[in-house]
Amino acid sequence: MDEETRRAVAAADEALPDSDALPDAIDAGRVVFGFDGYLDRVREVVADRIDPESHERLATLEGFGDRIDRSVAADSSLSFEWLQQGSRTGGHTSHLARAFGGWSFDPVMVGMYGDPVHDAFEAEFGEYDLHSIGEPGVTDAVEFDDGKLMLTEIGDTMSLDWAELDAAFGHDRLAGKLDGASLLGTGYWSETPDLPTVFDGLRDLWGDIDDPPETVLVDPGDVRKLDADRLRAGREAIGRLDEVTDVVISSNRAETGVLADAYAGDAERSFADDAEAVFEALEPTWFVGHGVERSVAVSGDGTDSVAVPAVPDPKLTTSSGDHFNAGLGLALIAGLPPAAAVVVGNAVAGYFVRTADQPSLADVRAFVDDYLKKF
Repeated sequence: MDEETRRAVAAADEALPDSDALPDAIDAGRVVFGFDGYLDRVREVVADRIDPESHERLATLEGFGDRIDRSVAADSSLSFEWLQQGSRTGGHTSHLARAFGGWSFDPVMVGMYGDPVHDAFEAEFGEYDLHSIGEPGVTDAVEFDDGKLMLTEIGDTMSLDWAELDAAFGHDRLAGKLDGASLLGTGYWSETPDLPTVFDGLRDLWGDIDDPPETVLVDPGDVRKLDADRLRAGREAIGRLDEVTDVVISSNRAETGVLADAYAGDAERSFADDAEAVFEALEPTWFVGHGVERSVAVSGDGTDSVAVPAVPDPKLTTSSGDHFNAGLGLALIAGLPPAAAVVVGNAVAGYFVRTADQPSLADVRAFVDDYLKKF
């Protein structure tokens, strides 16, 4: 185990309250999440059908790709059988509200939940402060052992900008929801191409809020969907928002590489180098990159790199990044420094992929306690 990870875990162990002090030791007040909403159908692909009642699962994304490659090489069409293994609400707002609601926070959700609100959102989040401003997207999330394939109908997030948000919800109303909140989380730029206009609108709004959130957590999402010109055009909005509050950007390994190439040019770089390039370009308070093997955090104090305990047989990987963000957001509210915050993000994501369930605060604390033993 590298010494940098040991120091990060020790910092998290010291800064995170003990289990017997949770949740009272954390100010579990209001948190606000916007502006998406999805209905996720979790699926698996059939490799071989044995009989009407049984089949063999296609286990790897690599194997899925090999079948496509062979079909292309043979100039042949191709079909797959897939099975739905479950369904749930998804997207940034749903995953983070679910986690924070379980931690006794008071989530405010402003997003795409339907008109009237879809039964799935009403059933799960009806007791929260939930506000629908459009129609949700629908995602088929195909689980493989080495990754996932997500096929998405975007919904109304594609057309959302500051003017549309103002018309659908109202900036005075949004200011009221943000007043006194400890965190604002937003996602995803990839599904909301005009999200930078929302950042500019928030910057102008911030001065009208008596007690605005200290931190805005931004998940750009799968920015491979955005062309380089759009990525470059929107980059300055994050720096402008960071002038009035702390902006923390969180991306996975692949997304970090795409952002680095857009802002610093195509090149062979390490994960940490990519993260540093994005930090320099976007000028947030922190840039955090999370990966399967390591997560990194770049701030004005430098770069921290933390190893991630391997998961040989994950139960569920879809939305692991959102769960990392939930842990990161929890750490931000608790005032943890970057390296320790990354450990908590890894802990929440690690618990989720191992169990396919939400960790309690005690579960998060226990994962941090045993972090080094999991390698």
